[in-house]
Formats: sequence, structure tokens, C-alpha cells
Amino acid sequence: MITIIDYHAGNLFSVQKALEFLGAKAQISMDPKDIDAADKIIFPGVGSFGNAMHHVRTLGLEAPIKRNVAAGKPFLGICLGLQLLFESSEESPGVPGLDVLKGTVKRFDRSYKVPHLGWNQLFQVKKSPLWQGLPKESYFYFAHSYYIDPENNEIITGESDYHHRYTVAIRRDHLFGLQFHPEKSQKLGLRVLENFLNYKG
Repeated sequence: MITIIDYHAGNLFSVQKALEFLGAKAQISMDPKDIDAADKIIFPGVGSFGNAMHHVRTLGLEAPIKRNVAAGKPFLGICLGLQLLFESSEESPGVPGLDVLKGTVKRFDRSYKVPHLGWNQLFQVKKSPLWQGLPKESYFYFAHSYYIDPENNEIITGESDYHHRYTVAIRRDHLFGLQFHPEKSQKLGLRVLENFLNYKG
């Protein structure tokens, strides 16, 4: 069973439908018991960092997220879900993130058009189980105004280019994160999700 964490940050049903299309059993839940019982966890999201962290904490989801990541359960953060795993964000000064990963979330330069919206290329800078079967020149769908800046460059597995190169994918052991939306990225996005489903560590 795949548990998709519900913290009132939207975009959940499209992820669920993509997983079910691939033959997976996927439930949307905010119940810590469902998170603990899941074989794998997906943490998607759209919206603002501060509002999202408010819901995560109000719903009592911070502890089960950290507990399951620490236990080595396969975990995938998508878009805002990836950003929340870091220490803080320029979007919401003073609001601590989950601090699962060291680093911050930064805003694109104000001279750029934001949000960064549409299709852009993924540069596979390091091998990842999620890249299995993907062409080197693959394009995915993005929708964001902020990007992650990890403290540890060793976890970076993918980058893209929007006026400058920036991180769009990470991996630390069983923990994965994607800035782009695989559920909105057609065939190649489904392949990324399928690779996560097939990941056995």
C-alpha cells in the first residue's frame, strides 16, 4: 500500500490516479497510523511553505513523517513536499521546515518571470533508481517560484536550468525528492513513479 500524505496542500488525486493507473494500491490519508502502515510514502503538495507547515504541524504529521524517514521507509517528496523536508524557506521567514534535510529553499531572482511554469529539461547529474529507463534528455512539468538549495551536494541527483542551474531532484538512501510533477509529466513522469513503486532499496 502507498500512502499519499494529506495535509490540505492539494494535488493529491492526480498523484493517486497516476499510481492506480500503474497498478498500485494508493490511499490518501492524514492518519499517522496509515503512514506507519504504508509500504511506501508519497508527500506531494502545492501552495505556500508557511501555510503547509502550519497544516503539517496542526494535523500532527511532523512526527510520523520524521519517524518513517528515519526508519528507512521509501519516501518521495514532490514539489512543495520536497521543499518542506528542508530547514527553512525564503517564502516564509521564521517558519521552520521539517529539517529532515539540511539546506534552504530560495526564491528565483525577482528579475525572472515566476512562477517557473511549464516543461523543462532534467539533467541527470547522478544515478538514481528513479532514472531507470529514462532518456538522458527528458522533459518534465514544473510549476514553482522557489527552489531547493541543499547543504550536501552529494544528495543531488538532478538539475534543471531556469536562468541558472538549480537542484530539482535529490536522493538520500531511501528518501527521494522531485521539484517537478511526475503525475503531470505524461509518459516519462509515469515511468518515474513506476520506478519508485519498483524500488526495493
